[in-house]
Amino acid sequence: MRTSDPYPEKILTEEILAEARREQEQTIRRARQEAETLLAKAAAEAEKMRQERVTLARAEASRRKELILATVPVEVGRMRSARIEELLQSIREEGRRRLMAGDGFDYRKTVIALAAEAIGRMAGDAFVVKLAAADHAAWGEELTEDIARRVGRSPLSITISDEPTITERGLIVQDIEGRQWWDNRLTARLKRLWPELRQQVAVGIFLEPESGLRGGGA
Repeated sequence: MRTSDPYPEKILTEEILAEARREQEQTIRRARQEAETLLAKAAAEAEKMRQERVTLARAEASRRKELILATVPVEVGRMRSARIEELLQSIREEGRRRLMAGDGFDYRKTVIALAAEAIGRMAGDAFVVKLAAADHAAWGEELTEDIARRVGRSPLSITISDEPTITERGLIVQDIEGRQWWDNRLTARLKRLWPELRQQVAVGIFLEPESGLRGGGA
């Protein structure tokens, strides 16, 4: 005859508790494994994102570098042009100063040459050469024969007059009827000739090694 277990409820409870502990341990292990998998995946994704950002940053840095390098020749050209323009303007101002001061040339001979040049380009045989008051007082009609001789054609009538509106060196020539008119004041002549002179001076600057501008230097 089988003897019944005096504590069947206790045994059942222990078995239930043991099974619960096993399930708990399995659950904890699965949770740890899932957590490790998630952490590894997150780390991999983070590294991938970091690499992508590094790549993008490098690409952006390279792009900006290329943009900066592309602006360098433009900026060098701008600085060179500004320097050349500044130099040309200083040359023009120095030329104007020398003309007004009569520096380096015989002003009387220049007036004769300028008057003859103007008359030589006009039709007719009677002309008025207008001078500033000081020049007229200094030379007056004595210039007539020198100018006519320089023109080299006859018959020719030349009158030297005082023109109050002329306040600087040089002269104005017109025919006797006032239909033809030639402004040969020194500053007016410099203004007319400056575009051509400017080009010649600029070419000279580029060909001059000491200028620091040859070959695209700043």
